[in-house]
Amino acid sequence: MFAMVKTLVTGAGARAEDTLRDHFAIDLLEQKIRESEAALGAAKETLAALIIRERNERRALEAVKSRIADLEERTRQALAAQKQSLAQDAAQAIAELENEATVREATVAKLSERVARMRLSVEKTHRRIVDLKQGSIQARAIDAEARAQRKMNRAVGTNTSMREAQDLLDRILERDDPFEEAGVLDEIDAGLNHVAIRDRMAAAGLGQKTKSTADDVLERLRQGDAD
Repeated sequence: MFAMVKTLVTGAGARAEDTLRDHFAIDLLEQKIRESEAALGAAKETLAALIIRERNERRALEAVKSRIADLEERTRQALAAQKQSLAQDAAQAIAELENEATVREATVAKLSERVARMRLSVEKTHRRIVDLKQGSIQARAIDAEARAQRKMNRAVGTNTSMREAQDLLDRILERDDPFEEAGVLDEIDAGLNHVAIRDRMAAAGLGQKTKSTADDVLERLRQGDAD
């Protein structure tokens, strides 16, 4: 029982964490980019220190080689002058300098290798950060669009007032035409008062006319002109 409760609590916590992560996804993304930029800055400083150390070691190595070359020339001159003791001391110094040069060459080689690795890592990280920034711009646009869509859905798609307004509009459009209704009522009243049948009989020439017609007007005008 305890294990089941623990599993349920763990699952609920994971879902809450996912929901929180989704809600603040853009902010978290930008924070991670800032952290990556800080790490890149530290890596650049390390790379710069390695490059400076490598250059110093190369200069020191060149200085040792220059001293070796100088002593070798002087040793040749000492041997030519049969100054064996000076030549022996110079040879000892040359041997020590050659050993130092060997150590410095190994150091320079290691530093060069480290510089190459660090430079490659810095370049790779830089490209990834550029890609992340571009993706962040796109993600922010998508997130803004999604937020706007959700807001519109809440305001329009699920709004009770909008549904009620649509119902009222439908009811208004379905109403009967009042003018047509008045005409129908007049027809009904005429039928009830027997006016309609009286007008129809008068129009058929039965009895006196109940309505004046265009023909009546023309006939009256003709008679007036004849008089």
